[in-house]
Amino acid sequence: MKTNIIVSGSNKFIKFYGKLENKSPLKQKLDDVMDLLKKNPGIGNRIKAKLWPTKYTKKYGINNLYRYSVGSNWRLLYTLIGQSDAINCVILEVLDHKNYDNLFGYKTS
Repeated sequence: MKTNIIVSGSNKFIKFYGKLENKSPLKQKLDDVMDLLKKNPGIGNRIKAKLWPTKYTKKYGINNLYRYSVGSNWRLLYTLIGQSDAINCVILEVLDHKNYDNLFGYKTS
């Protein structure tokens, strides 16, 4: 039996995505990534729990976190939530490289 996979987004992601122009390269890339996630939600790189930003654990109560590179400058962060009849892939946020580095405490050049 095939598992249903639902791709949804946090309010923050929905606002960000909604502000993008329909033909923008970033919106097209995000559409492609969402299609990929519907087929295989485990395509991203799993982030170790000790690296999770506190804001995600407090706000969303996550128990897993994944990163997927969208082009060379954008990072998509998502979590997977198991449901009785589906897997819900919730996109938490899309960040440019600089803001991603700041969120995780990496030094940027």
